[in-house]
Amino acid sequence: MLNYGNGVEILKKMLTKVKKTFEGGLYVTATPIGNLGDITLRGVDLLKAADLIACEDKRVSGKLLSYFDIKTPMISYHDHNADSVMPRLMDELNAGKIVALISDAGTPLISDPGYKLVNNCQKEGVMVTSLPGASALLCALTISGMPTDNFLFCGFLPSKTTARCKELEKFLKVPATLVYYESPKRLLASLKDMKSMLGNRLVAVCRELTKLYEEVRKDQLDELIEYYEGRPNPKGEIVIIVEPPAKDQSVIDDLDDALLAALKKLTVKEAVAAVTYMSGRKRKEVYKRALELSGND
Repeated sequence: MLNYGNGVEILKKMLTKVKKTFEGGLYVTATPIGNLGDITLRGVDLLKAADLIACEDKRVSGKLLSYFDIKTPMISYHDHNADSVMPRLMDELNAGKIVALISDAGTPLISDPGYKLVNNCQKEGVMVTSLPGASALLCALTISGMPTDNFLFCGFLPSKTTARCKELEKFLKVPATLVYYESPKRLLASLKDMKSMLGNRLVAVCRELTKLYEEVRKDQLDELIEYYEGRPNPKGEIVIIVEPPAKDQSVIDDLDDALLAALKKLTVKEAVAAVTYMSGRKRKEVYKRALELSGND
């Protein structure tokens, strides 16, 4: 019979004998979204071997580097300074240096400017590779209990109601699970707009993923709205998972409900356009009823 009692120690010894070398180039490196133990062994090796680490916020990334005793110098690279920092990063990369690209948490390039750097590297023949790992959208999706065979990541919703409703309208009939990032202070408003524009679907609100107070609250939108209305804004980063539309949800059966919901957020003209598109009804019919409901007939 084989004895695996000291298998872990044997594996550790084997790993220490592996020559850890990295060639010059850009390494898109995932970092933990909460629990620091979720970084990969290869990720730690790369961050130690790199000549430079491009991160969003040095204060945030500094905590991770300190935890793993990583001394590699950092440079801040984000939406607001991408144009000015890009030339220095390209100089380093063209000189054969090892540059690690990380975000504050999770996989880089998801809702950040990293794709511009990757694109420049490809144009100039600089090696680019990925060190995969933690990702908030995949973490939330896999524990939401929603269909995963076909999903669409939609990023952050606009902060203003009118723009948010217009954005949600684009995905009304998309036959896929929808994934959104949202801030705690806008969660309730976004849930209300989702109900107005997408209907009363099943939704999972996932927050504090991989942390001590991780929570997945899953319910119909009207129930979630009622729950969050009576409470202060939740804490932590939030991922919203929205179930796909029902297969027979091709039209809105109750015109009045649809118009009343839309008129709370939009002008008469905007509400008519949205409901006409969603319901498949004639614009003249929708417009006439909208005027009646708004008191402008």
